[in-house]
Amino acid sequence: MDRRHFVKNTAVGLAGLTILPTGLLFAKDKIRLGYIGVGLRGRNHIAEGLLRSDVEIVAICDIQESSLKYCRVQFVKAGKKLPTEYTGGLDAYKRLLDRKDLDGVIIATPWQFHKDQAIDAMRAGKYVGCEVIAGITVADHWEILKVHEETKIPYMTLENVCYRRDVLAVLNMVRKNVFGELIHLEGGYEHDLRGVLFNDGKSFEGKGGEFGPDTGGEAQWRTQWNADRNGDIYPTHGAGPVMNYIDINRGNRFTNLVSFASKSRGLNKYIEKVSPGNKNAAINFKNGDVVTTLLNCANGETVSLTHDTHLPRPYSIGFRVQGTNGIWMDVAESIYIEGESKNYDEWDSAKLWTDKYDHPLWKKYQHQADGAGHGGMDWFVFNAFVEAVKQRKQTPIDVYDSLTMSVITPLSEKSIQEGNMPQAFPDFTQGKWKDRKNTFALDDSGF
Repeated sequence: MDRRHFVKNTAVGLAGLTILPTGLLFAKDKIRLGYIGVGLRGRNHIAEGLLRSDVEIVAICDIQESSLKYCRVQFVKAGKKLPTEYTGGLDAYKRLLDRKDLDGVIIATPWQFHKDQAIDAMRAGKYVGCEVIAGITVADHWEILKVHEETKIPYMTLENVCYRRDVLAVLNMVRKNVFGELIHLEGGYEHDLRGVLFNDGKSFEGKGGEFGPDTGGEAQWRTQWNADRNGDIYPTHGAGPVMNYIDINRGNRFTNLVSFASKSRGLNKYIEKVSPGNKNAAINFKNGDVVTTLLNCANGETVSLTHDTHLPRPYSIGFRVQGTNGIWMDVAESIYIEGESKNYDEWDSAKLWTDKYDHPLWKKYQHQADGAGHGGMDWFVFNAFVEAVKQRKQTPIDVYDSLTMSVITPLSEKSIQEGNMPQAFPDFTQGKWKDRKNTFALDDSGF
């Protein structure tokens, strides 16, 4: 090969690499992670890391001794070296970020801390794997983007539902044009969280009507969001997969949204039931029991998202994917494809189709995912982050995706505050969506 062709081919090869400020260009066999927040969700990610030979967890940070104690038990049971602990105050995580030996961090703290911790991590040169949500205000989201663009450090929302087995099978069907041209999609978070939002400070199973710093689990912080804010405060489980189906940020984008909130009665009635006479039953919880958000897309699709966590109901994401050839609904576990379903105008069992179109990633990695949290999808989302860090690549759920699915919260809140007025949707890609390609779950390495 002559010099001219060598230079040309080398340039093409390097163009696909994420070159970080550290100057690392080549894959690593093993990475070192730090964890900021090791409550229940953080320990779920700890469990995934302890099972891997290519991950060393060297540092953890939490302000609660109880969480650190549970973490130590995890390491001892796994026969792994205990990590260095950082505690003592809300800024303890900054000492963890000062370490030079960390490749990335997992952030699993309460939502209000995510923005500052992620920004500080990017400025420290660490890959960011952050639990939902990214920021509290629209301005928070732009600030995260600004720091990402300054540092070039990848940021990934750890949205596990994007990797749910049937969700990926339906993505496979969408890409094979089984549903035809997509027209309307739905998703959300429809989950009875009353037993999570309240406890008696001793148990975490809905025994009592208390919440706040003196209780336990998410009742310490998450419940207050329902008291103070009215909007879709947890949109990413529904939005993330839907975005992949219709190429949001990759040839398509959300253009505007409008949100509606029902009255709030469910949490008050629940407190009265489990803790008669409790003063918390008189609180005016601002968050409507059912919040519905409608979105328009540049390519003409419509999307409906639902937040429903205060009323008695079985769990569901409420997915609906509807196109010119047929429809999938996960609540009914049903699919209908015109001209191909068994009977005209009757539903097929969704499993008949999702088994047939099982995604290649699940076929390849299902044994590694066996026993992992949330039916195995926790393994996939953690693996995707780890592989990106190892290969020094962009994360499959990137900063644009992360901010897009998260900013629905403050936009929905503003729409409701303004009497259900439509809100223009920010374009975090700043026009790049027109030329970007959807490669989610196409990489055989586990992305």
